[in-house]
Amino acid sequence: MTVRFRHADAVRAAYPELSAGALYAAGVGAPADTGPAAAVYTARAVARLARAAEGEFPEVLAWRRAFSRMGVKPTQVRSASESLLRRLRKEGGLPSIHPLVDLCNAVSVAYAVPVAVLDVDRISGPLLEVRPARGDETYTRFGGGDEHPVPGEVTFVDSAGRAHARRWTHRQSGHSAVGAGTGRVLVVTEAMHDGGADTVAEVLKTVEEEVAAQWTATTTTAVLTPDAPEFVFGD
Repeated sequence: MTVRFRHADAVRAAYPELSAGALYAAGVGAPADTGPAAAVYTARAVARLARAAEGEFPEVLAWRRAFSRMGVKPTQVRSASESLLRRLRKEGGLPSIHPLVDLCNAVSVAYAVPVAVLDVDRISGPLLEVRPARGDETYTRFGGGDEHPVPGEVTFVDSAGRAHARRWTHRQSGHSAVGAGTGRVLVVTEAMHDGGADTVAEVLKTVEEEVAAQWTATTTTAVLTPDAPEFVFGD
């Protein structure tokens, strides 16, 4: 089954500064050592944090403004990239979760924008849409158990009504988290700052090159725009 990924018109209208891109990769289930590559990107972030805290980064400030418009307090509910940068600054490192997730987390802090990685086989097609929640969607916490998004918060919703994120780029769902059995992934990166389109393109290029270096994988990418809003992926 092929799946269409897009941002809803309502999201595009409310956040015209949004830049977004997606990558689909099949064949990432083999073991890989992404530690050395991840360390390069993490070191880049550490060097930047030595000059300024993450709360001063234009990329982070732009997401804080977007979160405020979504109706949440941005210093209490942070974008995933800000949370990772904060952890890196305080603890000096990032958690090890999965070779591909570790790599994408390192790329995320290097570019200071969210990079989500979802297990494609846990997404119900034919549509995965970033849209305001109605409140009846089902979100699975990483620690187990389900909850419902607050109506109006932006989330990733598939055709089965499953929410794959809370508060947009704040936290992904445990349902589609990448694990040992994952073979196909959707990587999504989004930015709100001036110059975000260039950052998104660079992140996609970086992730695609690193995936090619670590796995024998088939990849496709797309920068999403209002004129070309959909990315079709899968078999």
